Amino acid sequence: MGKVWILDTETKGTGANMVPLERVLRRPGSGAVEGFNLPARKVPEPAPVQPRSPRRFKVVDVLTREVLADGTDARATIERLEQVRSIVDVTIWVWWEDEERWRMLSLDEARALWEYRGRLTAAAGHS
Repeated sequence: MGKVWILDTETKGTGANMVPLERVLRRPGSGAVEGFNLPARKVPEPAPVQPRSPRRFKVVDVLTREVLADGTDARATIERLEQVRSIVDVTIWVWWEDEERWRMLSLDEARALWEYRGRLTAAAGHS
């Protein structure tokens, strides 16, 4: 069987050389130092997972700027939306806990909430 050659990059600025594997393995000083042991690696404990608080919503009438719901959970927000004639009559905002600010929902996000109108009372009737 032929020799195994490797690319030796341990040169001093002169580039790399192809050398037999045995030559690299027999290098002086490549053995372990007696009495020297690395400390056992400690795996960090995972940070405790904080349960996410329920999302809070604010519903504002577009024409009058009257706040129809403020800081309500999803269920109360949907119940309030049942009294609104059209999705374009209101803006819906969600509270971002991390940034401590209100963010207006996009039309698609607002439509997702809007689609639940009427389902809550139907679900409560079947229970």
